[in-house]
This record gives sequence, C-alpha cells and structure tokens, in this order.
Amino acid sequence: MKVQNITDINKFFDVVDSCKGKVELITGEGDRLNLKSKLCQYVSLANIFSNGEIPEMEILAYEKEDVDKLLNFMING
Repeated sequence: MKVQNITDINKFFDVVDSCKGKVELITGEGDRLNLKSKLCQYVSLANIFSNGEIPEMEILAYEKEDVDKLLNFMING
C-alpha cells in the first residue's frame, strides 16, 4: 500500500511497532526494510524524511489486522 503525507512520524512508528506481523518499507530500488527494526526506522527516516513529513512511501504488511491498523492511522491520524 502507498501511504502519503505522514506528518506525525512518531505516531506512525508507534502504529508500526504495535503491529503483530512484519511491516516492510519498499524502497525505490525494490529493497525491503523491516520497519519494526529501530535501525531500519532510522535509515528510512534519513532517506525519505524532509520538511517534517513523509510525502509518500510504499509499505507492505502481512497480517490483515496490521493492514487495518495502518489504514486506520492513514484515515484518522
């Protein structure tokens, strides 16, 4: 799923951390970074963070419950 305009980075990573299964960031080169890893969270922030928000990224969640959490975050903040 593509996610856009994430302005509350900390809350986004709190939602990712609460997920039961694997959540991955898919880079432009096709690499997959495990967003549940703190190191990968910092790497992803360094690569795509600008002006206090993440404009767009593609993430993949493997559990339906986790997809629902992420969608709820995107819709309701």
